[in-house]
Amino acid sequence: MLKPKLASSLCMAAAILLISLPASAKVKAEKAAELDGKKYTCQGAERAGSASGVPAYTGKYVGTWPGQSKPFGYEPGPYAAEKPTLTITAQNMAEHADKLTEGQKALFKKYPEAFKMNVYPSHRDFGFAPWVCETVKKNATTAELANDGYGVSATSGAIPFPFPASGLEAIWNMINPHRAWTESAVTDIADVYANGSIAWGRNRFKTMNPNNDPNKRGSLQDKINAYFSTGYLLPQRDKGFVAVGYQPNDFSKDATQSWQYSPGLRRVRQAPEVGFDYPVPPAGLRTVDDDYGFNGSPERYTWKLVGKREYYVPYHNFRINDPAVKYSDLIKPGTVNPDYMRYELHRAWVVEGTLKSGVRHIYSKRVLYADEDSWLTLLADNYDGRGQLWRTNMVNYFYSQESKTFHRGATLYHDLSSGAYEAGYLVNERGNDWWRINQPQTEKEYSPDALARAGH
Repeated sequence: MLKPKLASSLCMAAAILLISLPASAKVKAEKAAELDGKKYTCQGAERAGSASGVPAYTGKYVGTWPGQSKPFGYEPGPYAAEKPTLTITAQNMAEHADKLTEGQKALFKKYPEAFKMNVYPSHRDFGFAPWVCETVKKNATTAELANDGYGVSATSGAIPFPFPASGLEAIWNMINPHRAWTESAVTDIADVYANGSIAWGRNRFKTMNPNNDPNKRGSLQDKINAYFSTGYLLPQRDKGFVAVGYQPNDFSKDATQSWQYSPGLRRVRQAPEVGFDYPVPPAGLRTVDDDYGFNGSPERYTWKLVGKREYYVPYHNFRINDPAVKYSDLIKPGTVNPDYMRYELHRAWVVEGTLKSGVRHIYSKRVLYADEDSWLTLLADNYDGRGQLWRTNMVNYFYSQESKTFHRGATLYHDLSSGAYEAGYLVNERGNDWWRINQPQTEKEYSPDALARAGH
């Protein structure tokens, strides 16, 4: 029999261990059975609307919609004829403050003449392929955090935690929402400075995410989460620079790896660490882990699931990617021309990350806003070491008929301190190099050998 003092110490140690471990969101079969039912969508979102204007979920369009005319390429979407029902400006923002993020409020204050939000009728009509819903249901009762939260044990292709119980589980949903299997485009980058000058970049860009291949799904414990390839065409000083690499699923086993070819060196070399706050060329106005709002290893932050609230968020942003919209009309000082942006009222999950003691990152805190229906991160607010809001980012998604899911388009990274911003993933003036999505690719296209051939 244990002595009372020893037994007490063991109980206390066990309690501390339980507190320190992330909560598990595995749910009972009865709860999982509610997914795709009367109360919840297959992603765990509330199916019902709200009195303030969030509509009920229909999910009636999967891969096509009335008026869609071609199998790939730009489409105006089903809501192109709609007009704004509300315009929020610096003058009336106080009336709508409860549905604005801190980043949006800061943009109104920083650019009172340039920034406005045209709010349109809200819709929740785009759904998911049946296999995606089946994967979420399976994960609901089986998924769990792995290796101290550095990874997840779950089936790939959809979110692991439809009913998240912690911030760490929520951030893994944001890292692994259902999205395109492959993507490729030549994308333009506009770095717009406070004095109105613009520095242009251009990338030949593609990714492959094996997790979302509809014909080959696996485990989030498989080695590779996603491959990436980027080759610079502009600015002229970077022309010919090419990089390939991959991001792992479980960061306890591996880290993001990259190989680079530089015309000056004329050889392939493995890059130093490219994760976390590594600055992204050409201007360094964003970090590697700013992509998609947040990506990569969650290890440097303590994540808190704040909850779910209604916000005016960028949604159904087809028009900002329209080839008829020229950069001269879209790219303006302070921010993009707001007449090409669309906002809707939706419920969003709010997840807050606080930098852990003893590790470094240029952001001391991050606040992420993920769409309740898809877990795609739409907005991100990032704070500097003094706790001041520094950068606010927004990802403009459109529904892709080619991939049967939402796909990112023009993405905006605002630096509130310098007054500069970056508009990336622009394809408006790229002609036939506009997005192609879910076209077959192979792992060999992302190898160091392929990089050497591309460089030469």
